[in-house]
Amino acid sequence: MPASRVEWVGEALCAGLMALVAFLAQSTGIATILFPELGALSHDVFKRPHGTWARAPLMLVVTPLITGVVGTLVTRSLQYGFVSVLLTIGSAILIIRLMRSPIAPAISAGLLPLTLGVKSWLYLPGLLVGLVLLAGLSLVWRRVVPPPVEPPSSDEATDDLLEEPPVDYSWVPFYFVFLLVAIGLVQLTGWRFLLFPPLVVIGFEMFSHASVCPWAQKPLLMPLACALTGAAGVLLVSLLGAGPLAAVVSVAFGVAVLRVFRLHIPPALAVGLLPMVIPHPTYNFPLAVAAGTALLTASFLIWQALTRWRSGRTT
Repeated sequence: MPASRVEWVGEALCAGLMALVAFLAQSTGIATILFPELGALSHDVFKRPHGTWARAPLMLVVTPLITGVVGTLVTRSLQYGFVSVLLTIGSAILIIRLMRSPIAPAISAGLLPLTLGVKSWLYLPGLLVGLVLLAGLSLVWRRVVPPPVEPPSSDEATDDLLEEPPVDYSWVPFYFVFLLVAIGLVQLTGWRFLLFPPLVVIGFEMFSHASVCPWAQKPLLMPLACALTGAAGVLLVSLLGAGPLAAVVSVAFGVAVLRVFRLHIPPALAVGLLPMVIPHPTYNFPLAVAAGTALLTASFLIWQALTRWRSGRTT
C-alpha cells in the first residue's frame, strides 16, 4: 500500500475510532471514555503503523492507565492547586522515565481527572476501553500494512525520535517554572483550561525534544492551531452534542487545520475533542487554550534564548 494511501486510510481509521468511543461514552454516560488524547495517539498509530507508538501496544495501554490511577488518587485527595497539579504531572513524568515508555500523552491521562474534577473510579475502566481498542486495532493494522522496505524519510525519522523517551532532563526545572506560572494564572482567573491537559504534553515534547519537535520549529503557529481546533470542538458540541458525528467532524477539522498550516502537532486533535468531555463548554475554552499555548510559546522561546546565551558564555 503506498505511503500516501496509508496516511489517508489511517486518518479515516482515527476518525472512525473516535466515533466509536464517542458512541460508547454517550451510551454509557461515562464521558471520559472519550479520552481526548486518544485522538492524538490514534492519529499517529494509524498513520504510522510501524512507528514508535504503534510498536509499543502494551505501553500504549499500561502507561496512561497508571498515570490515570495516580491522577484519580490525587483528585480524590487534594483540591486543584499548585501541589496537586505539580504532584500529578511530576508523577506522570517519573512514571514515563521509570518505565522507559514512549507514551508522553499519558501525562494528559493523569491530569484530566484533576482538571475536570472527576473523582469517580469509573474514569479508569473508561480510559481502558479506548486504549485497549486502539492497541488491538493497531496490531491488526500493522499486519495489514507491511513494513517499509526503504529507509524512513526524514519526517518519519523525526517522528520516531520525538516519540522516544527523553534522554536528557536538564530542561525539567524550566518546564516546571512554566507550570507554576500557568497554575498561578489559573488561580487568579478561574480559567482552569489555561493549563488544559494536552498542553502539558505539548510542552513536554517541546522541551524534551527541542531540536526535532516539529511544533517547536513553528511555535507562533501553535496557539492559533490549538485555538481553532478548540473553538471548533465547542461549536460542534453546541450544534451536535458530544456524539459520534461531532467526534468525526472534530478530527476531520483538526487534520485540515494541521494540513493547511503544515504543522505536525497531533495533540491539537485532542484539543478539539476536549470540549466533548467538559460539562457545558463555553467559548471561554478556546480563549483559555489560546492564552495557555501563548504562555507555553513565550516560556519556550525564553528558555531557548537563555540556553543559547549560557552556551555562548561557556564557549
